[in-house]
Amino acid sequence: MIFDPQLEWLQATALAVTLRENETLFPFVEGVHVLAITLVFGSISIMDMRLIGLAWRERSVDQVARSVLPVTWVAFAAAVVSGALLFASNAPKYAHNDFFFRKMVLIAMAGINMAIFHLLLNPNTNRDSSGRAVPVSDRVVGVVSLLLWIGVIACGRWIGFTMIGG
Repeated sequence: MIFDPQLEWLQATALAVTLRENETLFPFVEGVHVLAITLVFGSISIMDMRLIGLAWRERSVDQVARSVLPVTWVAFAAAVVSGALLFASNAPKYAHNDFFFRKMVLIAMAGINMAIFHLLLNPNTNRDSSGRAVPVSDRVVGVVSLLLWIGVIACGRWIGFTMIGG
């Protein structure tokens, strides 16, 4: 791979070596990552269930978004930082792992899905006041989001199974 020298350098940094060789640090960071992903998925699921029209119908989409998106962004930031640390600990192996690549692609697709909703379908509107039917476009965005994030979680689990021994 073209980036192998950079990946080897990253893996050899003091932080990556410490993380990899410390008995408690790697499991701690991994635990933070799992907790952060759980909070990301949980808060996104709340929003998606509202978009689909299965929950919190008495609240507008904007009200639900204002309630859960701050949690989503803080948890996502924690997931990115902890995930980057985990990646650095064994960068070449992660970079060559098919499930890691799939996870990154799914996260990018989830970001595109979110951008489509916020920038194209829902710019500056008080979308879907309480009690009214949810537009089909919102339902599609919600279903796609749930499926993408379930895929992210599944790929993340498979990374652990395929990284054994390295």
